[in-house]
Amino acid sequence: MLLDSGVPAVCALGALISAVGVAAMAFPGRPEPWPVHLLRRAAAMAACAAGAVYSLGFFAVLTADLAVGDGADSTPATACREGFDADTVRGLSHSRYSLLPLRFDCVRDDGSVYSSDPDYVWMNWGALALALSAVLLAVAAGCAAEFRARKAAVTP
Repeated sequence: MLLDSGVPAVCALGALISAVGVAAMAFPGRPEPWPVHLLRRAAAMAACAAGAVYSLGFFAVLTADLAVGDGADSTPATACREGFDADTVRGLSHSRYSLLPLRFDCVRDDGSVYSSDPDYVWMNWGALALALSAVLLAVAAGCAAEFRARKAAVTP
């Protein structure tokens, strides 16, 4: 229980600390070269935020899967039955999950499938967008550092 709330909290805290570092670049006394530092801090913030979003979904999927077969009235998955009308749940046979991309699907006897939670869609897209942003910002920081080094080498 502690793990499924602790990891996202640590990632969110890392994103918050990185966000403070990004905001600190607006004040006097910032480190030089400031564009490189700003890009690196923004990349760290985006990476921590991606980790927070993904780990929220990761532990939600694992929690839903671990609840299957854990006591009375736990099969098929509770996540597939709660919050749905009787017609949707009728004929429910089993569930399956995936951690990449995040999803917890409910399977009926006829082979049709429905998602247990639509929040997995925004978690997948959010984590992907934040991870790509982190990579692009890290590459931009490397390019800015190299450009500054070449500029320093050319000017006497």
